[in-house]
Amino acid sequence: MSKEAPIQQKADDARVNIESEGSIDSANAENTEVSVEIVRDFEVGDAVVYPSHGVGKVTAVEKQEIAGHTMELYVVEFVDDKMTLRVPKARAVKTGLRSLCNHDAFENALEILKEKPQSNRGMWSKRAQEYSDKINSGKIEQIAEVLRDLHKNVEHPERSYSERMIYDLAFDRFLAEFSEAKSLSRDDARTKILDILETASILAA
Repeated sequence: MSKEAPIQQKADDARVNIESEGSIDSANAENTEVSVEIVRDFEVGDAVVYPSHGVGKVTAVEKQEIAGHTMELYVVEFVDDKMTLRVPKARAVKTGLRSLCNHDAFENALEILKEKPQSNRGMWSKRAQEYSDKINSGKIEQIAEVLRDLHKNVEHPERSYSERMIYDLAFDRFLAEFSEAKSLSRDDARTKILDILETASILAA
């Protein structure tokens, strides 16, 4: 059963709950000037990236009337998360919704995977938050940095559960976009990424 980002509409109190900075409610709808927002156009069927959920697909463009304002919403489905998100078209840029990375961006990201891992000093809780922030930035280069820094301990018996979870999340986000952008199967994309990370680990040893 797929989860769906909540959208509620009532006669006297219409509002849309959209994740992150896309939120609009009836209290401030009258002061919202969506016409001044930068509009990013996506079409149904486009693969897109949302910072906190990774790769999804635009399945529809809907119109909703919110507190007297007609608003277009991108309906984005995330198969891996089994959820659907509705993002105001006029706020797509502000919420971080973007197209898949191009060739140059991925080349830069792959070069980051080949680099020597940064030293992990300081409290894990602080570093864990920094890693999580990088993953949820939606920026492929920052996700690559997390993979680069955490891969060296991937099989370490004393690795904490939280470190493993953060690594797995970063890997899944990178894998999903890499395979989609390069038109590769998940297995082929996974092999390519792991080959780069393993070679980098051997060279850094």
